[in-house]
Amino acid sequence: MKKLNPEHVKRIIQVINSSPYFLLLSMKVRDLGVGFSKVEIDLDKKHFHPFGFTHGGVFASIIDTAAFWAAYYGTEDEDSGMTSVDLKLNYLAPIASGRLIASGRQIKTGKTLAYAEAEVTEETGKILAHGTSTLMILPGNATALNPPLPPKFLD
Repeated sequence: MKKLNPEHVKRIIQVINSSPYFLLLSMKVRDLGVGFSKVEIDLDKKHFHPFGFTHGGVFASIIDTAAFWAAYYGTEDEDSGMTSVDLKLNYLAPIASGRLIASGRQIKTGKTLAYAEAEVTEETGKILAHGTSTLMILPGNATALNPPLPPKFLD
């Protein structure tokens, strides 16, 4: 496997964390690399359903994000993008304050599909949710930014 370009990692994290949906949820990618990611949300009232616990959609969003970014470097093609095909998750425990920490892990990447998982814990390590995602690899659909991203990998 090629060596990851640290400048690409730095820039893509900046782009991700400044995107409107991430800002709306106060979600931040803290780390990512080949086969892994770490995503966090510091919980606030905006994340809760009417009964005072974190809404399931918040869990779905952080699991989808952690799984996606764990699989991102699984394809060495610079011009490929990805999109979620499915998302399956299990809610294991409620939470009403603190921080959600999602750890994503790439399971398998093929030519057309990638498969990844994410586990959500609180700061003490208690597991709150787990999910898996299948992602479609889209050749020729890389992120279009101005200025463009540095290459994913070093030669």
